[in-house]
Amino acid sequence: MKQGFIKAAAVTPKGRVADTVYNSEQICVGIEEAVRGGAKVIVFPELCISAYTCGDLFLQERLLVSCRDQLMRIAEFTEGKDALVFVGLPFEREGKLYNVAAAVCDGEVLCFIPKTFIPSYGEFYETRYFQPGNKEAVLVDFGGEQVPFGTNILLEAEGMEGLVIGCEICEDIWVANGPGVSHAIAGATLLVNLSASNETIGKDAYREMLVKSSSARLTAGYIYCSSGEGESTQDLVFGGHDIIAENGTILAQHKQFSSQILYGDIDIGRIRMERRRMNTFVQDVKCNYLFIPFTLKEEETRLTRTFPCMPFVPSDRKKREERCGEILNIQSMGLKKRLEHTGCKNVVVGVSGGLDSCLALLVAVRTLDMLSLPRKNITAVTMPCFGTTDRTYENACRLTKTLGATLWEVDIKEAVTVHFRDIGQALDNHDVTYENGQARERTQVLMDIANRINGMVVGTGDMSELALGWATYNGDHMSMYGVNAGVPKTLVRHLVQFYADTCQRGELREVLLDVLDTPVSPELLPPVNGTISQKTEDLVGPYELSDFFLYYMLRCGYSPAKIYRIAKGSFEGQYDKGEILKWMKIFYHRFFSQQFKRSCLPDGPKVGSVAVSPRGDLRMPSDACVRIWMEQLEGMEE
Repeated sequence: MKQGFIKAAAVTPKGRVADTVYNSEQICVGIEEAVRGGAKVIVFPELCISAYTCGDLFLQERLLVSCRDQLMRIAEFTEGKDALVFVGLPFEREGKLYNVAAAVCDGEVLCFIPKTFIPSYGEFYETRYFQPGNKEAVLVDFGGEQVPFGTNILLEAEGMEGLVIGCEICEDIWVANGPGVSHAIAGATLLVNLSASNETIGKDAYREMLVKSSSARLTAGYIYCSSGEGESTQDLVFGGHDIIAENGTILAQHKQFSSQILYGDIDIGRIRMERRRMNTFVQDVKCNYLFIPFTLKEEETRLTRTFPCMPFVPSDRKKREERCGEILNIQSMGLKKRLEHTGCKNVVVGVSGGLDSCLALLVAVRTLDMLSLPRKNITAVTMPCFGTTDRTYENACRLTKTLGATLWEVDIKEAVTVHFRDIGQALDNHDVTYENGQARERTQVLMDIANRINGMVVGTGDMSELALGWATYNGDHMSMYGVNAGVPKTLVRHLVQFYADTCQRGELREVLLDVLDTPVSPELLPPVNGTISQKTEDLVGPYELSDFFLYYMLRCGYSPAKIYRIAKGSFEGQYDKGEILKWMKIFYHRFFSQQFKRSCLPDGPKVGSVAVSPRGDLRMPSDACVRIWMEQLEGMEE
């Protein structure tokens, strides 16, 4: 379980009703195949040794004895297999019958966990046979050994910090306060559910919702394995709907009517980080539980799950469009509230012809439309200087006029030249002073125009730039309200694209598409042959990489080594290992060294699960040291 990943498997074999010998053979075949596939936790369906639909045959001693015999056979088969296996069977204790899950590892039955909630409604009539399980563990004899029997049992992996497994059985997930709740509170990071859930119209969607919501609410991994082909079809049909989820996300699932193995790579490390982050997740019932240790070899999990290249951007077009519409509403409502609160009816936006200022202007337009204020109350200021190209200048002007805002042009070359003369900066010295002097002059112009017209300066900088510190301190870094502060660069592009696709105006769409096609640049260095010479991504790295690093560092708490590992897979064919490592080092260095800029950010709305506001998600000292993060990266292979 290196870096927190554990491969799990849900196995729904094709069984036969009451044929315990055949069923155990198929279970062993499933174990063998799942182990070959790298699974360390393997879950089979409820009552899989006997089959769920045995009816009154559950009362037959011959069936019960045979189930125990076949469990012993399965346990012996697991010897040396390096996996924890859960199988279901009917089990008699003190004259009562229980529906139990047996946890088996390396030739040994570790425990029996009985079902808590026994349904007798609709098509179910389990109370005819089974009793609810006891919570506190007691010892029962099995094969001459004393084995714990009870609901409040958790299995804890030795040598794999954080892997603690709790078990539910079918109905336990459908009730208001199933045992999974207390399991999670007691420390279980992974829950397994042995189920026999029959199929009716629409039940698969409800079942999926249950598993997804349980894993989210309990901040846990969840393996749900259900009975399938081979159960009796006298009155019901079972579809083998298996699901593996993690913290509210479905990692993998089989739709109904497929008897096969479902694999999923569960990230225990992320689950632990989420619980650390959520101070409302409290563990307080450990004293009522028996913790049973088991041992697995610590190996690097062969990952089959994928990590999207752009985690901030939904890959599904419909979801992406819904997300874009929602974000534009959040940005606009944030600015609307600020304007109403201050009584301000005028907005000032610096427009450069680039993506960020384009988005800020579009948000300003939506906001004034909401307030029923004329768009001419938006003063869009273009400030050409040494690095401005004809293309960006013309796009800034066209965009402003097309949207109906007021265009104000202030050529700052003379002011910057005078300032450089005053401070002794040579015009041919294109250093950081040369660049920042222009950026600060632009901000001064915007602020003073806002004072003149009783307006508010709307900031244009996005979250990716803030993460990298790619902003001039007290220059474009500053505004009166930063509408883009919570939007990463990869998402800015899609927001502008969404606006272009939905604006239904040919001229506006045309200029938006040209803005999208323009290289990202602050345009602070002179152009070469009339084209942009200063490309941001050549200096700080591709934004799709830095946004990837940002998401998995802040949202998931991943270490640099873990991010590097998944980045190599996600960007295979796009960037080689050396490029990824190079830009990762630059990202970490800049993220830590530039926190002082984020520590004094202007107000702006949070729009997603990651944000860098010092008043919200990121309470980070400005002088924190990056050493231990960089040390891990230095040990990576290019």
